Amino acid sequence: MTRLKEVRSAPPGETHETDAVIIGAGPVGLFAVFELGLLGVRAHLIDILDKPGGQCVELYPEKPILDIPAIPVVTGAELTERLLQQIDPFEPVFHLNEMADSLERTDDGKWRISTDLGTTIVAPVVVIAAGGGSFTPKKPPIPGIEAFEGKSVFYAVRQREMFRERTIVIAGGGDSALDWTLNLQPIARKLTLVHRREEFRAAPDSVEKMKALAEAGAIDFHVAQITGLEGKDGVLSAVRVQSAGRGEYAISCENLLAFYGLTMKLGPIAEFGIDLAENRIAVDTEKFETSTPGIFCIGDMAHYPGKLKLILSGFHEAALMAHGAFHYVFPGRKLKFQHTTSAKDLQRKVVGSAPED
Repeated sequence: MTRLKEVRSAPPGETHETDAVIIGAGPVGLFAVFELGLLGVRAHLIDILDKPGGQCVELYPEKPILDIPAIPVVTGAELTERLLQQIDPFEPVFHLNEMADSLERTDDGKWRISTDLGTTIVAPVVVIAAGGGSFTPKKPPIPGIEAFEGKSVFYAVRQREMFRERTIVIAGGGDSALDWTLNLQPIARKLTLVHRREEFRAAPDSVEKMKALAEAGAIDFHVAQITGLEGKDGVLSAVRVQSAGRGEYAISCENLLAFYGLTMKLGPIAEFGIDLAENRIAVDTEKFETSTPGIFCIGDMAHYPGKLKLILSGFHEAALMAHGAFHYVFPGRKLKFQHTTSAKDLQRKVVGSAPED
């Protein structure tokens, strides 16, 4: 896996103008970039996760997907990698670790979408491709944890530099816990990983690297369960843990990063003023437009008769959506439908060359 770290990411807090804003960078959102790009429509993507791929990468990166046409078997991570390669010629801009939390009309009829980190993007088209909704972290059942949230306790790493020279406890046994253990260890003053058992749900390579750091004394690893927090006014001083061998004891720290998994919720999209049906967004099946002109929805969140929650269905929806979005981006311009097998200009853009007649 290499391209996942090479996407064009924009720093938070800036203002941008583009043709289409895609909320959700899962497979369907990524393929939407391709279909829009074929029609000359530029796109920015917003995703609350720290990398593209959505559920494919976050929940089942190594599990086989069997129903992608012409690919007998592909993992979620591999599919994401291939999609990123496919859309790279269209130069999409990613806003990762950000949640779309407000949407409003501009005076000239475009959409202004803002994120929880202060980013603003203005575009005539909004495409909701957020799967089942926003990923929301599962909170550990620790008494009084709410008082520390956002100050000393975090469920995601939005800005890595926040944790430079900090004393950190990371809790969890999945990919996120292991990845951030490896990524924060070089900049943390001291880092401790706490997991309730010796076995992990993370990639074996990450587990081996973590164990090597522990054996070298670069991090501490405790097989234990977090039972409480110490500190006041939201400032953490230690976490209390319980282990089979040592009983209950405290680990001093300034920050707790808890990675206990994710759940899906509709989130701020529910407040966008769009017609909902069964906690999904109702769309037409001609161009997958919502009840609000200029706002489209594709993928698992789209609701219509006969809907199948499949990635390949989302790919089909993305193609029809792009043709509907074109007329908002280029009003008055006639859409010239082209097959990629014969459109030499598209072939040159996507693959760098076109076959001779």
